Amino acid sequence: MANLLGLDFGTGGIRVGVFDLSTRHMLGEREEQYETAYPRPGWAEQSPLDWWDALGRTCRGLIQDLGSPEIAGICVATTASTVVACKRDGTPLRPAMLWMDCRAAQEAERSAKSKNPVMDYVGGGNASEWLISKAMWLAGHEREIYAQADIVCECLDYINFMLTGRWVASRMNATCKWNYDSVSRRFPSELYAEFGVEGLEAKLPPEIFAVGAPIDRISATAAAHLGLIGRPILSQGGIDAHIGMLGAGTLKPGEMLMIGGTSVVQLFQLDRQRPMDGFWGPYPHALVDDHWLVEAGQVSAGSVLTWFEKNLFELDAPGRTALREKAAAIPVGGTGLLTLDYFMGNRTPYREPLLRGAIIGLSLGHDRASMYRSAIEGVALASANVLKRVQELEVPVDRIVSSGGYAKNRLWLQATVDAIGMPVELPQEANLTIIGAAAAAAAGSGLVPDLFAAADAVRQNTTIIEPDLAAHAIYQHLLGEYLEATELLMPQSRRLATSQLGSWR
Repeated sequence: MANLLGLDFGTGGIRVGVFDLSTRHMLGEREEQYETAYPRPGWAEQSPLDWWDALGRTCRGLIQDLGSPEIAGICVATTASTVVACKRDGTPLRPAMLWMDCRAAQEAERSAKSKNPVMDYVGGGNASEWLISKAMWLAGHEREIYAQADIVCECLDYINFMLTGRWVASRMNATCKWNYDSVSRRFPSELYAEFGVEGLEAKLPPEIFAVGAPIDRISATAAAHLGLIGRPILSQGGIDAHIGMLGAGTLKPGEMLMIGGTSVVQLFQLDRQRPMDGFWGPYPHALVDDHWLVEAGQVSAGSVLTWFEKNLFELDAPGRTALREKAAAIPVGGTGLLTLDYFMGNRTPYREPLLRGAIIGLSLGHDRASMYRSAIEGVALASANVLKRVQELEVPVDRIVSSGGYAKNRLWLQATVDAIGMPVELPQEANLTIIGAAAAAAAGSGLVPDLFAAADAVRQNTTIIEPDLAAHAIYQHLLGEYLEATELLMPQSRRLATSQLGSWR
């Protein structure tokens, strides 16, 4: 029996899948949405109780649909830096701050002034998204809630607690987002004190587990909530996209995983520590021992396209399909428009939370299709800009595997492939995060010896998407326009965003 349950908590909802290790196929998947609130500009919040309720409904429905198969192991992957402040029994004290919440921009700027050597692991400064920056914001702006919080954690830790009753942390999240020193295996209490959150280490989950390490069997209450027979072993998971590296089989240096969704994340590993200016990391031992994980990404990507389709144009499903078809008929660079994708700031390569989006070149002759086509190109150019910086740092990238929202929007996928000018492999199973979670569950359940073997055990067949080299040449020209516009608009973008944030801080 080798059925494994992967839980993927994304930005908009929970996805649950049962993976059969013996056949390397998904037996079934199910998804349910939960709400996000945007109470102020730059804020994004969710209810932790909504996560747990949605998980129960989704999992029970899937398990029932599949005839109640026995499950050998479970693993959870979630968005990173979705931060919960709660009591020790799991009672939330306020809504969770979603990863894309950028209210802690000033706190992140303060972190870049630190000379603590552990900051070298994060490129010299924290992001506004991360738990540490958000904890600093809580301590400064909601002091009573911060003081009452027994636990400050991420979505992953909260769900693992609800499943087992144990407060544990993932070495991946702690290393990548909490300034945890995975070389010395310690929380840097002196750094937290420097940041104005002295004693934060006492509020963080105290036990650190590597990805794929067995945590415990889930509780009887949790098993009933999920509709499971028995109490399978819960293995430690991590950040959704990063866990997808296991599903993609991109653990070796020279391989990259690029997942397109609400955001885009580009992930790769190094065999040694080296400076990576403009990137996050390299993080030691974050995914596997003796490797250095590097993270790049675009804060808003698929979310920009969704904003055009649903928020601005208010299109239903047939309308969105028609829009994409009209946009696909427009040649690359044929709109006369340039869209900057920084709707919620930038991760890579500028590390600037106060950048904002723009559409340049509008005239009364432009329509929805041309605006949408330009948005597609803008998001693709952002990916090309990341790869450009990788090449400038002389980091080899020989293989790119991609998944996520690209599989549902082929116009976006082809634009990205054309913009970066490299072949991209698209696996037959779209959700590499669930497959990666299954791989970690297999390791923690003892079905495979380690994560490298687990990645081989779940590896999928792929289709290769080739770039159109003529289109790539046009994108290279557009990239120059994109870079010039970014440089010119960055000061004004910062002033406007700072003014907006200052109106409520």
